[in-house]
Amino acid sequence: MKHWTLAAVAAASLAACQTPEQPVAYPETRFDSADVKSYFGVDVADPYGWLEDDRSEETGAWVKAQNEVTQDYLERITYRKALRDRLTELWNYEKRGAPFVEGDFQYFYRNDGLQSQSVLYRQSLLNGVAQGEPEMFLDPNTFSADGTSSLGGLSFSPDGSRAAYQISEGGSDWRSVVVIDAVTKQVIEDSLVDVKFSGLAWRGNEGFYYSSYDKPKAGSALSGMTDQHKLFFHKLGTEQSADALVFGGAATPRRYIGASVTEDGQFLVVTAAVSTTGNELYIQDLKNKGKLVRVVDGFSQEYNVVDAVDGALYVLTNHEAPNYRLMRLNGTQVSPNTWSEVIPEGAFPMSVSSGAGYLWVERMEHALSSVAQYRHDGTKVRDVKLPGVGTASGFGGRRGDEKLYFSFTNAITPSSIYALDPASGASEVFFAPKIDFDPAQYVSEQVFYTSKDGTKVPMTISYKKGLKRNGANPTILYGYGGFNVSLTPSFSTSYVVWMEQGGILAIPNIRGGGEYGEKWHVAGTQMQKQNVFDDFIAAAEYLFAEKYTASDYLALSGGSNGGLLVGAVMTQRPELAKVAFPAVGVLDMLRYHTFTAGAGWAYDYGTSEESEEMFRYLLGYSPVHNVKEGVCYPATMVTTADHDDRVVPAHSFKFAAELQAKQGCSNPTLIRIETNAGHGAGKPTAMVIEEAIDKFGFALWNMGFTKLPN
Repeated sequence: MKHWTLAAVAAASLAACQTPEQPVAYPETRFDSADVKSYFGVDVADPYGWLEDDRSEETGAWVKAQNEVTQDYLERITYRKALRDRLTELWNYEKRGAPFVEGDFQYFYRNDGLQSQSVLYRQSLLNGVAQGEPEMFLDPNTFSADGTSSLGGLSFSPDGSRAAYQISEGGSDWRSVVVIDAVTKQVIEDSLVDVKFSGLAWRGNEGFYYSSYDKPKAGSALSGMTDQHKLFFHKLGTEQSADALVFGGAATPRRYIGASVTEDGQFLVVTAAVSTTGNELYIQDLKNKGKLVRVVDGFSQEYNVVDAVDGALYVLTNHEAPNYRLMRLNGTQVSPNTWSEVIPEGAFPMSVSSGAGYLWVERMEHALSSVAQYRHDGTKVRDVKLPGVGTASGFGGRRGDEKLYFSFTNAITPSSIYALDPASGASEVFFAPKIDFDPAQYVSEQVFYTSKDGTKVPMTISYKKGLKRNGANPTILYGYGGFNVSLTPSFSTSYVVWMEQGGILAIPNIRGGGEYGEKWHVAGTQMQKQNVFDDFIAAAEYLFAEKYTASDYLALSGGSNGGLLVGAVMTQRPELAKVAFPAVGVLDMLRYHTFTAGAGWAYDYGTSEESEEMFRYLLGYSPVHNVKEGVCYPATMVTTADHDDRVVPAHSFKFAAELQAKQGCSNPTLIRIETNAGHGAGKPTAMVIEEAIDKFGFALWNMGFTKLPN
């Protein structure tokens, strides 16, 4: 660890540096007093509504000016280069994904360290054993000169002879699709366009199913509303215009439609939803040329087909089981009330995958993994011994696989890949990264704290050994709290640099997530959304009470729905933290549903149009609408990207404008707008590193560290 290098760089440049307290001259932002929206007879000012037009020249000029101010501020931070150099050095190690078999080859993803995108390699198989040196199969780094185009999905035909892959440009959710001969690697078709929120499900070798929306005809394609998903079948050798509509569109309007074909090729499985929670389930018997049959009505529960054996389908569902259970139905057997239970609901949430002829059941016990092996008749074979306490994932594969793979990680254990023998249950390390990090020098502990209403909430706290609980440790409190998403322990290369500097990383499992099943999720939705904010606030107060840190050394961080979390907490409790990082956040709660697929988030949020009660509740915490004149808000760096077509950048633009206009003290309120990037997926490595060191530098600088702590 080159701490002496960091300290030397900081000391050498300190004299030439401006102080953190130097005021920031923000660009002028036009205030439009005439822009007023009315809800249930209540007029709500939207003076920065013009920033919603993210393709206009005026907005473009504003973005450019804001970025110049932000970069000028960040360049004052004397140790930013030292942080960048250390993170770049640390990041430069080989990373691999778990291998998988398609046809006569074994494939795996590999990044040699600092490549913008991971590369897909393969080896030929002989008697199930990989042979010879790996050859490059697909290199996403060739998709664009600057590395900002990425691989958005890949699917092989059942015999492995064809492959279709999706390309995302600049981080957009809109994708194009290229089809290649998987043996010769020659392009067969180039390309389908306007594919969004879609997998690629092959029907034999003749073609595949995919989902898309009509491109918005008015306004920006990146922010225009996308409401009616459509499922198509594309037959190889035909034009996309001839693709058959299978489901969706005006006849059966659904916001989200997905398709898969069971491994045996017998069934087409279609899920259809109007929001991000709950789905209908449709089944088509392809072998017997049956019709697409709806086997589950309504959108109140989740249904996910995990396997099909001898005409029976195995479905993971929370129907009458908030922690999920596994059910079996025969073909197109309608109604879950007629299905049979295979694996019952337990005390903790359950997920299931299939591989090697078995079912692999993961139960999330207080946000930590336990895994068991089952037969399809529901009998348990064994518990899988894991390498430690943390997060295990994978275990899936084809029915004939003789070996399966899983990954294991926690906050201080870099993700390693293990090979599992399903016959014996024994596993061994298949790939372990060689990284300049010693887990023995760090601590990661789980604690439980009490929220405002008495609810017990778990939290993982990670830091370097020897840390003193003196209330003066720089701490990042990271949260999400929504959409049934669970924050299980995982290793982050970026946060190693933070912990090396004496920093603490604290991640609470707040309500709105799925850590304790659907009840935990629902407890943080709609009119109960305040529970999420209260849980996050209580986490900070626990850290204060236990002397891990204090408000002057605390940074709040979260992205997307977590960006909303940070925005709401910093406007409700501005004194709670010194620094705030609302990233790609949902920050205008009155208008979020009018952009892209935002209307589908109503299960979690409700909308300002559904009732006056819901409107007033949203208005009460909407970050954009709750910035008060003259209040001292934390030093804030809002982050977003110009190609974010999931949570459009207008949310962040408007929130930053409100903060800059109303900030009541000298704490900076900046916005960092990444260009040629989207919501987060597919960002090139250099961009990820730069954003991380900008956040760490900004946090430490505004906590008063004029040189690095260590």
